[in-house]
Parts: sequence; C-alpha cells; structure tokens
Amino acid sequence: MPKPPFLLFLIFVSCLFSSFIASTSTATINATTTLSQQFKEAPEFYNSPDCSSITNYLEEDDAEEEEDDESSRLNINHKNNVCSDRAVHVAMTLDTQYIRGSVAAILSVLQHSSCPENIFFHFVASASANASLLRATLAHSFPYLKFQVYHFDDSHVSGLISTSIRSALDCPLNYARSYLANLLPLCVRKVVYLDSDLILVDDIAKLAATPLGESSVLAAPEYCNANFTSYFTPTFWSNPSLSLTFANRKACYFNTGVMVIDLDRWRAGEFTRRIEEWMELQKRMRLYELGSLPPFLLVFAGNIAPVNHRWNQHGLGGDNFRGLCRDLHPGPVSLLHWSGKGKPWARLDANRPCPLDALWAPYDLLQTPFSLDS
Repeated sequence: MPKPPFLLFLIFVSCLFSSFIASTSTATINATTTLSQQFKEAPEFYNSPDCSSITNYLEEDDAEEEEDDESSRLNINHKNNVCSDRAVHVAMTLDTQYIRGSVAAILSVLQHSSCPENIFFHFVASASANASLLRATLAHSFPYLKFQVYHFDDSHVSGLISTSIRSALDCPLNYARSYLANLLPLCVRKVVYLDSDLILVDDIAKLAATPLGESSVLAAPEYCNANFTSYFTPTFWSNPSLSLTFANRKACYFNTGVMVIDLDRWRAGEFTRRIEEWMELQKRMRLYELGSLPPFLLVFAGNIAPVNHRWNQHGLGGDNFRGLCRDLHPGPVSLLHWSGKGKPWARLDANRPCPLDALWAPYDLLQTPFSLDS
C-alpha cells in the first residue's frame, strides 16, 4: 500500500536530520582527535657513503617461517633495525604540549647526523595520551623515521611524586626517563636521552660514542661550580645518615635533559628501584624541591662519566618575564638546551624572543596559516 505524501515527507526530513547529526558527530570526533598544531614534512636525510646500514638481512629461520607474509617481513625488519649494533638509539618523551619542540629536536638530530638512517628514536608517551595521533603526527613530518612509541603508565610514579617549586615539574611523564630500561627492548643496550626543548648542531653519534668506563651507568656534562647543597633541604644535610650519601663521592650537579645511559648496567644495578626508594623517602621527609632531578643526583652524582659542556648548553629558557635572556656558556656548542620556564616557540609566538631563540627557529616545522607551502 503506497505511503501518504505527508508520511513520505516526514521520512525524508527524518533522514536529513539523522544525516546532519551523524555528520556533526563525525566532525566533533575529528576535531577532538586532531592536534591543534599541524607540521610540515621534513626533507629526507640520507647516510653518507661511509655509513654502514643498520638494516640486517632476514634470519634464515625467520625468512623460511614467514616467507610469503609481507607484514611479518616488515615486523622482522623492524626488529632487526632496533636491535642492530650499528644503530644510534635516542629516547625522548612525547606529548601534545611539547610536540612542537620534539619535532624541532628530531629535525636537528637528523640534519646534523652523518648517518641519519641509522638513528632509531624511542618515544615515551603517557598511557592516557592519544598515542596513535602522536605517532601519525611524527610519521607525517618524518615519513622515513625509524621510531617506536611506548606507553608509560602514570600510576608507576603518581603515588611517588611530591609537589615541587614548579607544577610543571610534577608531571608524571617527567619521570619516564627513570623507566627507560623497563620500556625499551632488552636488545637496546645504550641510549641517548634528550629533552624536547633542545636542538643539536653536531652529530649525535659523537655523543652516543661517549665512553662510560668500566662501571659508570650514565654520562652527562657536570657543572661542579654550581652550589650542589642548594638542591637539597636543610633536613637532608642535617641528617648524618642522609648526608653521608655523598661521602667519598665528588658530587656535582648535572642536567638530566641530556644523558647517555648504559641500559644493561642500569638493569643489572636495579637503578629504577634505587630512584624510587629516594622518592618514597621524600614523601615522608622533605629532602628536595625540584621534581625528578634530585633523585638522579642522589643515585648518580659523583659516579658518572664526564661529557664536554658543549653537549648541553643548558638554561637558555631562563625567565623572560623581565626581559632577561641567557647567553651561551663560553666555549664550543654542539647542543642548545632551553631548560627553564621560557620555551623558544612560546617567546617567538608572543613576539618577545630572546636573541638565541633565532637559532631554534629554523628547525620549527609548524605549519602556519599563511605558509606558502603547498
């Protein structure tokens, strides 16, 4: 029996309304799953003729077992890349707040490397973050990048974190560097950890090749002119059992934003547990005020392999509130680090840059609305 015209009209309107609701919902979903910042694609970087490839041939057993499975072959190749002894491993944290800095740091590493195809990046993201979106953002800007994204469960440290002098320092992801040995594959034996607010102007392979000696777990530039006692409270120094921690150790400040870490030695010495023990004590007694740095100092200061200061020209963030800008330390420069409150991208956007922020700007891949790129 034919439907009355008026009923057909109601059905038609209903379909239009449903379509509108569906399209609106899709647009809302897309809006919430897209980064507010879009980045340009970086150029591809190639190894120099002297570089040995990190791409190993397939193991015979693997090749026979999965000979006709393309996805399996890709997975095997990926495994071989990450486990290659020739690879330079770089670890960084990754989140939406600092991804602009991360993208710039990655570009600087690749651009100044003699063997950029041999670099494997390990990115640690909060388990609550949209890892798929972060991964897609990196893949868009660096289509040929060798990398892996790891989930860091905030609950590992959320109960151990004590409030510090800056709320930004209390983010659980700041503590992820203490868990790299647990997150990265066991075949990764040595890694360079980098913060997201820096750029390299030298070959990272030189930093990765830093000798760690017979027993050091990590290497970093030391700053022995800094007042080391200021990193801990009077409660710490007045307690003999605590202050004796540094007995027979020439303990100096070092910045944990640039470190070379022997993951095998870290795992063998259970250094994650040692750091956690100090954090647990900090919850009961106020020993320090500066977030994730003091536990590293308590465990490693005085027992690290030295690195030339050129590899961490830190403190460039400073505090630009009163127009005060930091200068470079005397000597050569291989890495510029905007540690501190002021980040170069924020100051550039606010039209209040420091002079050294101009050195960061060429590595900024942010896609601006007025860009002429197609």
